[in-house]
This record gives sequence, structure tokens and C-alpha cells, in this order.
Amino acid sequence: MHLHRNGEGGTAEALQDEIHNATDFDIELRCPICHGKVDDLDCAQCGFHLRTDRGIVRALAPHRILHYAQFIEDYQRIRKAEGRGSESDEYYLNLPYCDVTGSNSGQWQIRARSFVCLMEKLIAPAMPAGARILDLGSGNCWLSFRLAATGYSPTAVDILTNDNDGLGAAEHYRGHLRTLFPRFCAELGNLPFQDGQFNGAIFNASFHYAEDDEAALREALRCVADGGFVAICDTPWYSKDRSGRQMVEERRAHFMQQYGTDSASLRSIEYLTDRRLTHLEERLSIRWTRYLPSYGLPWALRPLVARFRGRREPARFRIYVAQKVAP
Repeated sequence: MHLHRNGEGGTAEALQDEIHNATDFDIELRCPICHGKVDDLDCAQCGFHLRTDRGIVRALAPHRILHYAQFIEDYQRIRKAEGRGSESDEYYLNLPYCDVTGSNSGQWQIRARSFVCLMEKLIAPAMPAGARILDLGSGNCWLSFRLAATGYSPTAVDILTNDNDGLGAAEHYRGHLRTLFPRFCAELGNLPFQDGQFNGAIFNASFHYAEDDEAALREALRCVADGGFVAICDTPWYSKDRSGRQMVEERRAHFMQQYGTDSASLRSIEYLTDRRLTHLEERLSIRWTRYLPSYGLPWALRPLVARFRGRREPARFRIYVAQKVAP
């Protein structure tokens, strides 16, 4: 991957070194507009230029920037109000095991259990050192940091680039890694990578934000080499579609009351059901392997408690993994 500086600070050579040294392999890029080959951040086919900003490669087509603008504005405002992020390295370096701010400790406990299961059941047994892994919906890049610190080669992808809760927050990890991993501002349904370059891809609490679940999963599979995997982590699952719809309605009502927006500018899939997962299997010729992280007895009893009290079923979290096989 050959990158030139476009924007504030530094020289072309400095940025090229920064991105090249962030990984032990070159990443062949694909134009987000025409899907042509990109070299030195310029598409040879349509001329589109992927600019860089603070080491983040901006790989969103202009009309898609407009498409996501309202969602990003609402999402960032809500996340800030929820107490996401921090000014200190300590906060980021402790994720997902501990939220030192105490603002969202319960959610991070779930993330930590899911991460342990993912590493023990999937990545450690199957992935060699240096394996290339896409962190899709990376947020503040905690997963990319953990993977890099363990000897893998992650690439972080998100549409958020802010310094608190987006790709810019990766700067908190820079002094704790030999080199910082590559970061791309891109959408799940149109990844800026040529085919088959990664050993795996993980939707990191992000698959439910996809507007088209089939397109997002198809893109991840396209970017993974034969024999690699695609995993969906920490996306809420419901046994009944009506439970998922009710959750969405409740959340939007809460957001409207609390923040003055229902954060519904994007029509995301929001949750998983067995029916949806089966549809994806049939459409993409895959088979899911399901892993069940242990979240403790109180968590396991939540569906029974909800049924006893006449409430809708609570979300459950599983890890769904599909292996890419040669056609």
C-alpha cells in the first residue's frame, strides 16, 4: 500500500512510513466508487483520491459521507452523553476488562466475556502469529489493540473518526505498541480492500448497524481468504422478531426523551434472529458455528425472570462464525 500525505501536518514520506510500518504486510486497496485498483491512494480507473487525516485513510465516497452525516452527529452526541471515552490512556488500555470511568461497566463486562470466548475458542486455536484480521466497526479500536498486543495484525475499520470514541482514539495505544495498526474510515457494505487479503474479519459489536446485512457479510467474506473466518460478536439476538422490534421501539423512545433524537436516520438491522441467520446461510452458502460466552448465572436467568414478570425477552449475545471455503 503506497500512501501520500494529503492534509494537515507531516510529509508524504512520513505518512507513508507510518502506515507501512503499522503492519507487516501491504494492503491492496479498492476504490469505494468504481471498485478499481487504488495505488498511492489514487484510483487508476475513475481518479478518486482517498485522502488521509492523522494517519486515518478516508475511504468513504462523497455521497456516502452525506448519507451518514446525521447518524454520525446523533450517535456521537448520544455516546458522549452516555459517558463514553476519556482523556486518559488508562481508560482505553483497560478495555474491555474494566471501565475505569464506571459509566458503562455492565456493558464492558459483556464485551470482556465475549472477547475471552472469541480468543479461546476461535482465534488462539486457529490463527497463526501475524494473522491479518479486520476489526469491523472498531469504534475506539480496543479490539485492534488487544489483537496487536497478542501478536496479530489487525486493521481497524469504522465510519467514526473522532478522538474520543472513534478511530482517532487509537492514538492512546500508540506508545504501547511497536507500531500502530492501520485505520480506515469506511462503511461495512463497501470495504476498500481487494479480495482475499485477510485471515479473518470480526464484526465488533457492529453488525446490527449494517443497513443491509447480506451486503455487509458478503463484503467481509470477499475480503477474507479461503479457509478464513467471519465472526459476528455482541450483536443482540432474540428468539422472536417481535421482541427485537419492541426493543427498538423502547430504545428510540428512550433516546427521544433523553437526548431529543430517536437516532433513526439509518434503517439498520438492529438485531439478529434465527430466521435472519438462516437466510444469510442460504443466500451466501455458509454455515454458522455458534459459540456461547459465559456471562454468569444472573445473566443466564434473565429470560426466565422476564417471562415470570411478563416482560419482553431480553437480548442475548452469541458469537456466530462462518468459515470461507473455496468455491
